[in-house]
Amino acid sequence: MKNNFWENLKKPFFAMAPMAGITDSSFRQMCVRFGADVVYSEMASATALVYAPEKTLEILQFEKKERPYVVQLFGAEPKHFVEATKIITKEIKPNGIDINFGCPVKKVQKQGAGAVLMKDFKKSRAIIENVINNTDLPVSIKTRTRVDNKSILDFLEFIKDLDIKALMIHGRTLAQGFSGAIDTETIKKARDFFSGVLMANGGVYSRAEAEKLLQATGVDGIGIARGALGRPWIFSEIKDLDFPKSKEEKFKIVLEHVKLAEKHKGQQGVIEMRKHLCWYAKGFEGASELRRELIQVETIRDIKKILKY
Repeated sequence: MKNNFWENLKKPFFAMAPMAGITDSSFRQMCVRFGADVVYSEMASATALVYAPEKTLEILQFEKKERPYVVQLFGAEPKHFVEATKIITKEIKPNGIDINFGCPVKKVQKQGAGAVLMKDFKKSRAIIENVINNTDLPVSIKTRTRVDNKSILDFLEFIKDLDIKALMIHGRTLAQGFSGAIDTETIKKARDFFSGVLMANGGVYSRAEAEKLLQATGVDGIGIARGALGRPWIFSEIKDLDFPKSKEEKFKIVLEHVKLAEKHKGQQGVIEMRKHLCWYAKGFEGASELRRELIQVETIRDIKKILKY
């Protein structure tokens, strides 16, 4: 019997959805600090875990305060998921394992992974079965509403007998990528094909949009991705909890995030924070000039000087 943390989440819940190159430990901790109920790792390659696991395992490390924490795997070879799942279960010990069927990035597609994998129902099913059969952790999947002529509803019909505990649907097609209208009707219909925990994802940048998506789809929870960039406090905003509003309060949060990044990755962590700093700068007076300066920082001292903090 798998220990299914998904069933114990108070509904509606709000998850920090996985984003490659973004959702590292420092960002996850910031999101948890502001009320994220579940956090996901960056996408981890099942193939890399089989052939050269060290770097990937390093990326997947996490702090206890990040729980419940879900590791997301991507790949195209069913056999690789067997070993990758065993490694994750033994070495990382997260709360769950997720399989990516939604990433639209071209280099992921070229591998036959991510969203394009959803087109191959038989291979997708084999991958899901391999993960379920090689872990005692709850298994979840992340998909899109449609990939070419393949609908998520047909996909779910094909795998409905598998023990999948949670499903996050990005409410756009592969062709739409990250823009365009969210197909709330298809997400709502998914309930007829899936009995586990259902989540909607896409287009949530405010409390109003979160409430609208919940009402339109009837899901158990929402996955927030780009809406949290430069605003990890969006979870508190949605839950009507206290969150930073003044420039000074926000700068304090920025420095807290940078210090976590430095703690985990040294100076490289500060350099990797440049993209986050540019997202944080959005909405501030003189934002474009601020971004020009922040994109060159190398130390926390540089950041403090620019922010005059």
